[in-house]
Amino acid sequence: MVSLTEETQRQSWLPLVVLGVGMSMIVIDATIVNVAVPTIMADLGLSATDVEWVNSIYSLAFAALLIPLGRVGDVRGRRRTFRIGLVIFLAASLLAATAAGGALLIGARVLQGVGASMVVPMTLAVVNALYTGTRRTVAFAVWGSVIGGMAALGPLLGGWVVTDLGWRWAFWVNLPIGLLVLLGTLKVPESRDPRAGGADVPGLLLSVMGPSALVFGLIEGQTYGWFTAADGSGGLSPVPLAFALAALALPALVLVERARARAGRPVVLDLSLFALPSFRYGGATAMIVMLGEFGLILVLPLFLQSAIGFTAFETGLIVAALAAGTFLAGGVVPKLRFAPRVIVRLGLALEAGSAVAIGLTVSPSIGPWSLVPWLVTYGIGIGFASAQLPNVMLAVVPARKSGAASGLQSAIRQLGAAIGVAVLGAVLVTGLGTAMNDRLPGHPELARAVRESGGTAIPAIRDPARHAAAVAASADATRRVTIVTGLVLLAGVGATFLLPDTGGRRREEE
Repeated sequence: MVSLTEETQRQSWLPLVVLGVGMSMIVIDATIVNVAVPTIMADLGLSATDVEWVNSIYSLAFAALLIPLGRVGDVRGRRRTFRIGLVIFLAASLLAATAAGGALLIGARVLQGVGASMVVPMTLAVVNALYTGTRRTVAFAVWGSVIGGMAALGPLLGGWVVTDLGWRWAFWVNLPIGLLVLLGTLKVPESRDPRAGGADVPGLLLSVMGPSALVFGLIEGQTYGWFTAADGSGGLSPVPLAFALAALALPALVLVERARARAGRPVVLDLSLFALPSFRYGGATAMIVMLGEFGLILVLPLFLQSAIGFTAFETGLIVAALAAGTFLAGGVVPKLRFAPRVIVRLGLALEAGSAVAIGLTVSPSIGPWSLVPWLVTYGIGIGFASAQLPNVMLAVVPARKSGAASGLQSAIRQLGAAIGVAVLGAVLVTGLGTAMNDRLPGHPELARAVRESGGTAIPAIRDPARHAAAVAASADATRRVTIVTGLVLLAGVGATFLLPDTGGRRREEE
């Protein structure tokens, strides 16, 4: 149910602008913080563990709450949930900008994750509930361009903000933007599920425990050790314990929610969504897409800065080519006369081919502009695939379930990203170790330092011959990751053949 039902209000582009700016703020903030980490570490005197938590605690809070808060939007109102999420995110940004120590900064990042977990799925839920027909295709094209483009622009903006203004401005900048978005929500129609009601406490607890434990294990495996503690103490790492908790909580969540649904009681996780082929196969495709797309974001900045010696700003300029391609795709998609699933397939094919081409281009003597053409085509692929995949997934989801479906869709994407970081990170580390041992067989300690740092130890190598060998090893490992990324995305192309032809429709009711 949408409270502002007049056609001009339902189909106005102003709500899309408001949602897009709010989404941009969330995406850019995450990437700016990644760039600002070294400066934050030096200014606040943080340990390596503190810095790890500054990054990972945000992802954990975000992933843990996507499913339950998506349902909250259906019950309490999607615009209201979006607003509350904005307020929490802005308050957390204020705390982070004024933090005098690591504990307060980590706490602020938890709150930012909570706010983001309300904002992100609600942008998609409102778009799904509000727009139909041709405008729906345009709206999803804009949404996908914002996601992909801003993620690529973040490092460039982060390099500028941190260098010229200081790391605290990575958080201060959110306040004026967020306040304008909050004001703009007055023009966003409210919508909710008129049939929803009641609480699902067991589902809420399990839907938080399961995903957060799984994502923790995936993103912290490299840090804490996959089985034994990485600090050399010989003790058990917390990672297998996290996986064990996830292995218990996630099946329990499915069993509990299935029993509650049969009894006609409210549920946090609506398993009936997976009965829809477009949502079921779209979810599988989305996980593959996110797993693959994080390959380039993971390795290219590391290689360009640590091995080639580009500054953070120069690296940001190069990676911004990806954003240019993504925004270009946003303008092209509405003009294409293909079915949404065909656009997704075309986008994934472009991504796969570009990733392989990037891998073949990477070398120790690579120039600053050699990657730009392939990054542009990769960005176009992201713009096609990331924009229209949610369109396909949500096309036959009843509008009243938009919040639950959007939260679940976002959780699937986040899980795919976490798997991508874990798998492709392992490919990078293994590749660095193998290449270093091949090129410098008599220097195991140096090989270990380069491997365990992901390549960031390379600039500290003073001996020219050893430095050249380490750069060549980094190029070998980067090439391996990008080609594996291309193969993963190629599997995503195959998965799109399972997607039904939704024709860009959205089913109004069951």
